[in-house]
Amino acid sequence: MGSMHLFLNNSVSPVADLPRLFKLGNGRHFVRPNARRVSASLNLDIQSPVSANLDDSRLGFGGSKGVMDMEASVLVGTYARAPVVLSSGKGCLLYDVEGREYIDMTAGIAVNALGHGDPDWVKAVVEQANLLTHVSNVYYSIPQVELAKRLVECSFADRVFFSNSGTEANEAAIKFARKFQRFSQPDEKHPATEFISFSNCFHGRTMGALALTSKEHYRSPFEPVMPGVTFLEYGNIQAAKEAIKRGKTAAVFVEPIQGEGGIYSATKEFLQSLRNVCDDAGALLVFDEVQCGLGRTGYLWAHEAHGIAPDMMTLAKPLAGGLPIGVVLVTERVALAINYGDHGSTFAGGPLVCNAALAVLDKIRKPEFLASVSKKALYLKELLAQKLGGNPHVKEIRGLGLIAGIELDVPAAPLVDACRNSGLLILTAGKGNVVRLVPPLVISQQELESAAEILSECMPALDKSKLK
Repeated sequence: MGSMHLFLNNSVSPVADLPRLFKLGNGRHFVRPNARRVSASLNLDIQSPVSANLDDSRLGFGGSKGVMDMEASVLVGTYARAPVVLSSGKGCLLYDVEGREYIDMTAGIAVNALGHGDPDWVKAVVEQANLLTHVSNVYYSIPQVELAKRLVECSFADRVFFSNSGTEANEAAIKFARKFQRFSQPDEKHPATEFISFSNCFHGRTMGALALTSKEHYRSPFEPVMPGVTFLEYGNIQAAKEAIKRGKTAAVFVEPIQGEGGIYSATKEFLQSLRNVCDDAGALLVFDEVQCGLGRTGYLWAHEAHGIAPDMMTLAKPLAGGLPIGVVLVTERVALAINYGDHGSTFAGGPLVCNAALAVLDKIRKPEFLASVSKKALYLKELLAQKLGGNPHVKEIRGLGLIAGIELDVPAAPLVDACRNSGLLILTAGKGNVVRLVPPLVISQQELESAAEILSECMPALDKSKLK
């Protein structure tokens, strides 16, 4: 068993005695806000204070099994779903159709930054739905222009392009990079068209973004994908210096923090070297902050931790609080290369989704909100160090802000299942051996304590899996 290394990206002080109010099956206690009864055994018995809002019987499903059976018969089988049918949520808690309660440490894969049912978000959606939902980009709409204005105000960028998802944002950035090279080198018969990406990266599942994604099993069933992509070792400065070439490299795509890849953080030296080499080679530097951006690190943008700005940045997941949106932020010199008709979208930047995004952005960008994320992030890492640091299966705890990874020496799936059965929702990352924690940014310290306690109580599930 490997030794456990702890990377907190913050100074750590010992955790004081945690409040112990609710009783676990083994006699230990932990805080569980608002819950009447909690059991951390694998046979969950939780009474929720909030009844499920969905009356599944009126839809003809007859409970969770009915929904899952129907899903299997009508949907294309692209998802290996967890066996739970969620019907309602409030804050950082979710409820299934039987009324069981779960602490949400997934936030819809880092999407629900304000949790579930945030009143300001709900108000923005309802008010805009009563005014205007969709007009297409044939016409102007006020929420779109206002959102773009605020994104420019709080970022490095001069211009904004809206899409509907993270993968679409990366597709747009690919096209913009290619067009920029043709625009900036008009006399070149063969301008730069190739791209650099990195090990463990994830940029999306459409054909261009997929070509930039390193995991071969994502790409191989759909080859040939877009040619001209070179994968380098994430963090390898020398390899980047050798591979990024003038007249060859159009752009370099990099995640300041890799989410899907296993919660690996880029160093300042690595990002600065990419910035320098791209400038020397005439290539564009693109930061993919689809998962790590908009407050998750305790900074508004993840790259702000290092003070290094890109030429383009892609955003998506948390911006509209659960509604589909993607964004490419660009500098003026990139925007100058783009003409009418070069790219577009019917749905992107619609009034409804942009008004929702305004509510999210206005709340998260406040200094006091970002400070609260940093404070809770430090506390979470203290809890993880205290509760899991001595476990022989834990090789490393890493991350920045409220994006944390727990690397294990065995697959994480048994732990994910055990936690779900005990009222905690978590994700995996990397090669399936990393627990990914990306809770809503509004999560309370008590909820973090509860989550850490359940994780600790469920760790024996990994022992059982290793024996099989």
